[in-house]
Amino acid sequence: MANYASTKRKRDAQGPEIVTRVRLPRAHDREVFGYVETLLGSNRLRVRCLDGKERMARIPGKMKKRIWIREGDVVIVVPWDFQDEKADVVWRYTGPQVDYLERKGFLKR
Repeated sequence: MANYASTKRKRDAQGPEIVTRVRLPRAHDREVFGYVETLLGSNRLRVRCLDGKERMARIPGKMKKRIWIREGDVVIVVPWDFQDEKADVVWRYTGPQVDYLERKGFLKR
């Protein structure tokens, strides 16, 4: 526990995170922004995409082991070629990154 507290103090002492570059969805790879609506279990979630569709997305194992996704998070999803109502999550944004995207006009709440 002491180790966690020391790293948290170091992180807090550095100040707020400054965002200079953010990954954007690639149109040629069919990537779109989405908001996580509900967690369904078994690495699946319901995502409201900015193209107006609601999709069931899955978190690939490679990503599942590294990050946590919660309701309300902004993610990038890639719809499946053969089943448009399903998708894969490829990226999750942090809070400062979401603020940056909203300021620059990429996201609309």
